[in-house]
Amino acid sequence: MKTKVYNIGGQAVIEGVMMKSRGGWTVAVRDQKGEIHLKVEQLKMLPRFLRLPFIRGIIALYQAFSIGIKAIEFSAGKALNEEEKPMSPLAITATIVFALLLGVGLFVLLPLYATKLMGLFSGIITESSFVFNLVDGILRVLIFLAYILAIGLWKDMRRIFEYHGAEHKVIHAYEAGKELDLKNIRLFSPQHPRCGTSFLLIVMVMSIIVFSFIPQSWPFASKFLSRLILIPAIAGISYEIQKLSTRMKDNPFVNLLILPGLLLQKMTTKEPDDSQIEVAVAALREAIRLEAGDVR
Repeated sequence: MKTKVYNIGGQAVIEGVMMKSRGGWTVAVRDQKGEIHLKVEQLKMLPRFLRLPFIRGIIALYQAFSIGIKAIEFSAGKALNEEEKPMSPLAITATIVFALLLGVGLFVLLPLYATKLMGLFSGIITESSFVFNLVDGILRVLIFLAYILAIGLWKDMRRIFEYHGAEHKVIHAYEAGKELDLKNIRLFSPQHPRCGTSFLLIVMVMSIIVFSFIPQSWPFASKFLSRLILIPAIAGISYEIQKLSTRMKDNPFVNLLILPGLLLQKMTTKEPDDSQIEVAVAALREAIRLEAGDVR
């Protein structure tokens, strides 16, 4: 009898890996003494209307923020041997809001304003809605790439990128039905088509298409606000595109479309060592138990 394979995704954290399934999420973190610590938390089943296509993408994005913050908080405490002080719902909400504001400033306001300034020197940008929004979109992608390059220069980020690679390799092996041992896991790529990095690239491309319908004649404030309003719709569409590409991963044309995202992941994933893979396996095993209803 073939073993059921659950849909599990993950995230690298400080000296560890978070794994999330539909039923909950788990974090495995290695402390300075070499011991692996686990955190397991169940999730309530979402109402049916929140699991509908396009809406579920928006909910998934919010969950990724909130769970990611909790996972990083836990990992920081265990990895640095600090006392764990759970964040209040207010603190988590404030952190999410700050992250969203930072993202809006970097990837919406900055490229939009830079495009406006470039329009002062190029008539075609101010005359054509298509050219204006295309330039805005290209600048957004360039800022995104510059952001990834910048955080990659941070020495401690390499460890997180290695755990990111461990997360992907372990999920690859699990989805392929292989035993979760080092020999099997080492054979797989540290890049995965369902990665959040690829998702963000899809969002960037979709924003160029969607924002191209916003008239150039609109005032700057209207352009900015319309982009904010359309962000949830773009996230929902991008989520469905990524899910569809995963289901059609054997299609050569689809593989060509997801290639840029996989190439981008070469900047955010590194080959992990055996101890990092071990941590990722521990997190995945707990996520499988959680999804199967075997909660310890």
